[in-house]
Amino acid sequence: MTYLKDKGNIPGTVLFDGSMAIKGYGLNKMCYTLNGQAGRDEFKADEQAYCDKFGLSDAQKKAVQERDVLALLNEGGSIYYLAKFVGMLGLNMQDIGAMQTGMSVEEFKQMLVEAGK
Repeated sequence: MTYLKDKGNIPGTVLFDGSMAIKGYGLNKMCYTLNGQAGRDEFKADEQAYCDKFGLSDAQKKAVQERDVLALLNEGGSIYYLAKFVGMLGLNMQDIGAMQTGMSVEEFKQMLVEAGK
């Protein structure tokens, strides 16, 4: 993956590579189950037990409990799977983009509009 060494850091982003995929496997597997109503119901009934069911680390459990999406990214969460989790919180991808950039949602949306011109 030498091509990755040529890429500079992009502020607010976390590189999701093989190491992060391994680190976040249980977290991402859990988030995937939130696609179905049964998974969402089981999660809501006992979040801690549901996290334990998928073998989440203490740091991942803490981030889930605190609804800290940026920490979940740093703990190996794939944005594609975390979207299932944040959807339960009433958030969307623009909300996450705003969090990553330190902007308000409105500022982030305007940045996207400007970039599309």
